[in-house]
Formats: sequence, structure tokens, C-alpha cells
Amino acid sequence: MDARLQAATPSDSAAPAAGSVVAVTRRLDTLPITRLHVAALAVCTLGLFTDIAEVALSNALAAIFLAPPHNMPRGSLSLLLASVFAGGAVGAPFFGILGDRFGRRRALQASLALMAAGSLAAAASQGLTALTLARTVSGFAIGGFPPLVATYLAEVTPARHRGATLMVCAGIGLLGGLAVLLLVQALAPGAPLGVEPWRWALILGGALAALGSILFAGLPESPRWLASVGRPVEADGACRRFERAAGRAPVVGAADLAPAPAIHGPAIHGPAIHGPAGFRALFTGTRQTRQTALFVGLFTLAPLATIAFPLLSAVVMVEKGFRVDQSLAFAALSMLGPPLGTLLTALVIDRLERRACLTALAAAMAALGTAFAASGTFLTLVLVGIAFNTAAATYGSVLAVYATELLPTPLRASAMTCAWAGGRVAAALAPLILLPVLSAYGPHAMFAVITIVLGASAALLLAGPRGLSGRAVA
Repeated sequence: MDARLQAATPSDSAAPAAGSVVAVTRRLDTLPITRLHVAALAVCTLGLFTDIAEVALSNALAAIFLAPPHNMPRGSLSLLLASVFAGGAVGAPFFGILGDRFGRRRALQASLALMAAGSLAAAASQGLTALTLARTVSGFAIGGFPPLVATYLAEVTPARHRGATLMVCAGIGLLGGLAVLLLVQALAPGAPLGVEPWRWALILGGALAALGSILFAGLPESPRWLASVGRPVEADGACRRFERAAGRAPVVGAADLAPAPAIHGPAIHGPAIHGPAGFRALFTGTRQTRQTALFVGLFTLAPLATIAFPLLSAVVMVEKGFRVDQSLAFAALSMLGPPLGTLLTALVIDRLERRACLTALAAAMAALGTAFAASGTFLTLVLVGIAFNTAAATYGSVLAVYATELLPTPLRASAMTCAWAGGRVAAALAPLILLPVLSAYGPHAMFAVITIVLGASAALLLAGPRGLSGRAVA
């Protein structure tokens, strides 16, 4: 028997209780996709849709405030764009602590509630300072939501459907970026009820975030998390909800369980995980420290390509001599590819090796970025922009799948949000670094920086472990 399987599988004389970590893993991974899984996916996707719309709104704000009548100085614009990501750099670890201490569901609800408050405050803001502060509050919430969604879905979804579920959530969620840009563009000719279009986008985003926070109350907590923190009765109850949704009789004892799947990562088979918890545990031991450093590095480098391009592409268009309305049209059109590409990838992701996919996507982005810098016609720029954004969105989604599979349940929220915080710092610095490079040296220099970043990401990936496609995780 495989050593990892043997370590994770108790002997017959010490069969796991129905709410233990191993039993919960067995029970969840043998289920089909149920209506409860679909409900969890729908609520998570609604929240991610709102989250991505908030980030994409920065792209529209960049084009709107850069042009007349605002003519915002580039320094002030950079601070406004960076405020969302600066808030996220602080918010992500905060919500990771909430997720590991109080549960994934409560942390997700709190994130959406704060996002709603920040959006509505930004919509009502008067002046640049108030808007920047409100966007920072929104960013605080935005930073924590995506890694917690990936954590929650990875823990409640059967192993053989894990990658596809996360990719579907990301693919539909990405439509939020397209929706907010189309909304701003559609309302641009006028100001309904005297309210500017970008303010309407913030109002609607706040309403959706509030709705998502309410809907999370109807979902079960992650049974894996409940078992890992020593709450086996509640873990068993959460599992029973998924089993009833599948039309199965709830498991009443270990004797009814099928042979356990291999659980990769640290062996876990008791009612609770003892030892360091939270962020301290991320740096306990050489193996865990190396794993933490790998994901912090990957998530920190990613935004300099995956977020910097959609964030600054409208500005690049202005630099190339296109009008603001053309730049907004380009930004909206270039968002068409990511949802479709991510959803198509969901069909095959659980049969693909994660690390190889990520390396190939990084190489594709480097080539497409170079082509974008060299292009001059509107049609070519749109086509290359769609291709780049598709590769970038798929890369970010697969990276989340790769990380959640390799991280153990007791550390998953803390590790994911810690790595995500590194990404928020990089995203906050991206406009501050790349806008001056663009202004001083042009698009070729800016995309040269992005290519170097992608090369460093590929090197880290090749030095890291393979993914766990379709296999049970700790």
C-alpha cells in the first residue's frame, strides 16, 4: 500500500468516526455533484462576479479620469488605481485568519458585506480623497474573497470535479468585468437621474454584494474545515446535508465507508489538527516554508501580467492615439475571451497536469504581450487583447486550483490569503511601476517588463511539485 494512503487510513480496529477528517474526505469525494453543490457554486459565483466587476471598474475609471473634463494627474490616477489592491493586500490575510478561525462561510459573508459598504460609499463620494478611501475599503474586502471562494469550493466539491467546479466559478465570475464595462459604456451618453455611469456601476455592485452575503447563510460550512478544527458532530451534520441532496442515506459508521482515497499532503486522521495554526504554521518546517514561499512567489508575480494588462490596456490605447470611447470599446471587447476560455478549460482541466498548463499559459502571455505592443490597428489590438486576457484569466484560475490542491485544510485559508496578499501588493505596485515605464519608454518597454515577470513565474513552476488532478487532498 502507498505510504501516504497507509498513513491516512486508520486500521480496521480504529475505524474513523463519521465526522473525522478521513471519514469526511471519503464521504465527500464519493458523492456526485448534487443540487447543494450547484447552489454553493451559484452563490460563490455571484460573489466572484461582483468582486471581479469591482476590479474591472478601475479600468473604466482610468480612461474616464485621464481624459477631459477630469484630466486627472497621472500620480493621482495611479494612487486611485492602486487603492483597491493596497486594501486587498491587508484584507486578504485578515479574512484568511477569519476563515481558519471562524469558518469559511462566515468569512465569505463578512467579505461581501464589507464590499457592499465600500461600493456604496464610493458611489456617494465627493472628491478624489473620499473616492480613494472608499475604494481602499472595497479593496480590503475584494482581497479576501477570491482565495476564500477557492478554498471553500475545493473543500466541499468531490475530487474528480474539483478543477472543473473552480474553473466554472471563475469563468462565469469573469463576466462581471465585461458587464461593468458594458454598463458604463451604455450609460456614458447620459446620466440617469443625474448620477454618473460609474456611480451607477458601484451602486449595483454594492447591491449584488449584499445579496451574496445574505445567500451564504443558507449554505453549509465546509465539513473538512469543521473536522480539522475538532468539531466532528458539526462536520458530520454538514456531510449529511450533501448526502441527503444526493439521495443517499447518511453514513452512520466507518464500517459503511468505502476504502479511503489517497490523501496527499500531511497525514491527518484525528478529530483535530494539533500544533501551530494560522500564519505561524505556514513557516513551520522546511517543507512547509518552501511550499509557502512557492505560492507567495507565484501569486505575487502573477498580477504584474494578468491584472496589469486589463488594468492598463485602455491607457496603452490612449498612448497609441485612440480616442477614449475607442479605448473603452477595446477594454469591453477584450473581456469577451476570458469567460469563454475559462469555461472551455473546465471541460478538460481535471484531465490535465496543472503545472504544465501554467507554464504553457505563461509562455503564451509573453508572446501575446509582445505582439500587442507591436500592433497598431484597432482590429489587431482587439484580437490580441482577447487572446492575452483569455490566457491571463485561465492562468489565474488554474493557479488557484493548483494551490488549493497542494495546501492542507488546516492551513488552506491562511496560505491562500497570504499568497493572495502578495498578489494584491504586486497589483497595487503595477500601475506605479508600469505607468511611468509606459510614459517614458512606450509599450514595448512595458511589455518587456511583463515578459521578464512571466519568465520568472515559469521558472518557479518548473521548480515546484506537480498538481493533484482528480485526487483527494489533505
